[in-house]
Amino acid sequence: MFRNIYLHLSAWARQKEKRKVLLIRGARQVGKTYAIRELGKNFKHFVEINFEEDKQTHAFFQDSLNPVTIAEKLSVYSGTPIRPGETLLFFDEIQSCPNALRSLRFFYEKMPELNVAAAGSLLEFALAALPSFGVGRIRSLFMYPLCFEEFLIAMGEEKLIDEIKNATATRPLLVPFHQKLINYLKIFQIIGGLPEVVASYLADKDIQQCFLLHDDIITTYRDDFAKYKKNASALRLNEVFSAVMQQAGSKFNYSRITANASTRPLKDALMLLIQAGLVYPIYHTAARGVPIGAQLNPKKFKLIPFDMGIYQRLSGLDLKTYMTSNDIDLINKGSLAEICAGLELIHSQPVTRKAELFYWHREARGSNAEIDYLLALGQQIIPLEVKAGTKGQMQSMHLFMRERECRAGWRVSLENYAQINGIKVLPLYALNIFLKILNK
Repeated sequence: MFRNIYLHLSAWARQKEKRKVLLIRGARQVGKTYAIRELGKNFKHFVEINFEEDKQTHAFFQDSLNPVTIAEKLSVYSGTPIRPGETLLFFDEIQSCPNALRSLRFFYEKMPELNVAAAGSLLEFALAALPSFGVGRIRSLFMYPLCFEEFLIAMGEEKLIDEIKNATATRPLLVPFHQKLINYLKIFQIIGGLPEVVASYLADKDIQQCFLLHDDIITTYRDDFAKYKKNASALRLNEVFSAVMQQAGSKFNYSRITANASTRPLKDALMLLIQAGLVYPIYHTAARGVPIGAQLNPKKFKLIPFDMGIYQRLSGLDLKTYMTSNDIDLINKGSLAEICAGLELIHSQPVTRKAELFYWHREARGSNAEIDYLLALGQQIIPLEVKAGTKGQMQSMHLFMRERECRAGWRVSLENYAQINGIKVLPLYALNIFLKILNK
């Protein structure tokens, strides 16, 4: 299954000078291990050390963090040569061996010619516990569930992607193509982008089986909550995780989680869920200039889950409803359109840094207004409103554009490409692809 991050992995592998140690970061089940194994096929030798499964390997990092010594021991242990230019050395579940995590900086300093990659679940917690961590020596790549473009590639629909790339307001997609893409988007929003679930759908086209996989994955995530116990109780984590699903797309309110609960434990639990990559914050910003994040309000935010399929399952999607509802009704369920747009926006950002999302909201007597997302293209701020269907007023958009003197605004919906009074209309299925073209 092709992933866009493969292009970055291949470029890293080809780099001859100043190549940093590679660290793949992201939530559990997004495909980190599989991606590195696919990369390993391009090397003569591939050595994978899983520190969670094989705890004996921890001993190789106890007495010395000298990478030459470590590589020699691992070569003997694995029975595979570890040679610069020929071997990819992969440390999986590296958070289980803090000394291995500390050793990465020394691989860069003393063995930069050796390709070394690492990944792990709950990696952000392990990194937070280190007083310092290889600044300038580690190349982080952030990985997420599949985006819609990757889903289309998995479905063998590369030609539809070409149609999306070539469409404009004056040359919108032909109706059959537009409708076909909406149908694919409907499926994608139901099953989500976790690789195991997508692979199952590709093989069997069985939505019910996808739901069972969602249940398995959700159970895995909830089991992981026990590993956070030093920072938050599993009870609080479950409460906050459920609250995110209930409040997704709206301003997050701790008071709606549980009656008479102290806010501090809830805040701690939420921060852990964000660190684990299961929840993405959308921070309010005054948006009076670029960078947008310079004017954010950390106390005012919305939240979206990291995967639409998990969200749908936890929100109680009924398969009978799926079978009988029309495309518009199903896609409009809850805040799904806004969540989908947010996840596509995350995919449009550079994989070398943690993605950020922002929104704007004004509360004034008789004049409330909200912009779902704000983007920065160069020095220009672009307001982006998400409309669930094909209709909707844009008072907030016009108000924001007047107050901030914006020259352009975008409306993202299920409509075909169009232009309305200076506002660009983009189909929801095209958002990520369109942004990647603009950012080239």
